[in-house]
Amino acid sequence: MKILAVDFGDVRTGLAVCDRTEFLASPIGVIQERNFGECVLKVSYVAQEYGVGEIIVGHPKNMDGSEGERAQKCEMFASQLEEVTGLPVKLWDERRTTITAHNILNETDTRGKKRKEVVDAVAATVILESYLRYRELQKENKE
Repeated sequence: MKILAVDFGDVRTGLAVCDRTEFLASPIGVIQERNFGECVLKVSYVAQEYGVGEIIVGHPKNMDGSEGERAQKCEMFASQLEEVTGLPVKLWDERRTTITAHNILNETDTRGKKRKEVVDAVAATVILESYLRYRELQKENKE
């Protein structure tokens, strides 16, 4: 099943999708939208365009596992996205994904404006890869 991952932000929202085999996660871009409702709609259009069966929204918990204002905003985003798309939308712990994304961009020597444009899509890809690993482990544990 194709799965869409969303790294929701107030200005930029990163997106990534996997193939039907759930093997390869790829960044597909960034939506630049400050309006909450418009961002929900734009992400729903992407979900429809890519024919996904599930959406994962990064859930930015604090390092101690508590939830702050940002996590609550992502919960609202996920809830509205599920309502608009009719698809299952799950929250996925995204602690350290932005750090990982920056490390990946350091390794590829991506700097300046280009870095700012892609970091959110890379973070969404990291979120999706983490979720796909979890799903694979769940399958293995059932066997």
